[in-house]
Amino acid sequence: MRLQKFMALCGVASRRNAEKMILDGKVTVNGRLITEMGVQVEEDDVVLVDGVRIFPETEKHYVIYHKPAGEVTTVNDPEGRPCVLDHFRDYPVRLYPVGRLDYDSEGLLLLTNDGDLTDRMLHPSFQVDKTYIARVTGSVPMEEVRMLRSGVMLDDHKTAPAKVRIIKEETFATVVLVTIHEGRNRQVRRMFEASGHRVLQLRRVQFGPLQLGELPRGQWRALRPDEMRKLLAYK
Repeated sequence: MRLQKFMALCGVASRRNAEKMILDGKVTVNGRLITEMGVQVEEDDVVLVDGVRIFPETEKHYVIYHKPAGEVTTVNDPEGRPCVLDHFRDYPVRLYPVGRLDYDSEGLLLLTNDGDLTDRMLHPSFQVDKTYIARVTGSVPMEEVRMLRSGVMLDDHKTAPAKVRIIKEETFATVVLVTIHEGRNRQVRRMFEASGHRVLQLRRVQFGPLQLGELPRGQWRALRPDEMRKLLAYK
């Protein structure tokens, strides 16, 4: 099988991130440094990532974590900020986040060692819905709601249609429910900025078929059997 697929089966990363690790010179096969795509490996080949041998993981793990604001969704942070994976150093297998939530955002984050599922949930062709509750500055009139629904220009490209609904109007802010399926960097924040609003708080409450529910900030739990069935059958 291809090296990046083997790495995904080992729970190292999604295939896309495995490709980046290969290009960055972090992977050797039978003592040979690999920096190009297309390399085939067998199960008995010795594959090292950052000097550590990896093996296929037969048992897959799936965890929901309520990421608080103030944590980065990376393995390590050069600035020394708290990382999501700090909470999973003692977990029995290596887990990796499925996608990201930016430093200032909170909410549902799925972690797993299932590289194939990660690829499926993140690939644009599957158009996986992500739902957020955003508290933004000022009033959001219906004409702006319609604009957000139809798409706004970001980086010379219009965003895909979104589902947008006003939940609550406050004196100096508005609470809005937003569902998108794209994965552009800080997309929800930038969509509101394009319409003249600053996001004060952003919480992801749903990712595909999974819902955050009442899970407290900073806490995690394994997926329930019914959630697993929905997740594996999604799309």
